[in-house]
Amino acid sequence: MTTGPRIEQLVTAGTFSLDGGTWDVDNNVWIVGDDEEVIVIDAAHDVEAIAAAVGSRTLRAIVCTHAHNDHIDAAPALAERTGAPILLHADDLPLWRQTHPDRAPDGELTDGQTLSVAGTELQVLHTPGHAPGAVCLFAPALQALFSGDT
Repeated sequence: MTTGPRIEQLVTAGTFSLDGGTWDVDNNVWIVGDDEEVIVIDAAHDVEAIAAAVGSRTLRAIVCTHAHNDHIDAAPALAERTGAPILLHADDLPLWRQTHPDRAPDGELTDGQTLSVAGTELQVLHTPGHAPGAVCLFAPALQALFSGDT
């Protein structure tokens, strides 16, 4: 039986490092889609757990709400495993390069852009503050706003 678009939550554990400090943190990884295709929002810490949660579904994109290391550390490994593009707002490229100096994101997120997965639209809202390129994703049909740490 196929079910419609939905939101799945996975919590992963790791560390967050910034300005010389490192802290143990738990992060939400959001999987949005259906039984056929999904996007991952904030590929944090544990590529094995994220890949297991995605399962055999097609991963359309790895969306980064911002580029602090605890939200992007598993993104390149997940992209390599699945072939999915990594999407990030350009204003967070300097932060991205601190964690992944040898791997650039595959595409840019821009304010007002719309992403689609499983017949559901997510609108990109540029929300600088927590990070220069922070974005939120608004999915009206799912009555959800994905805000990262904003």
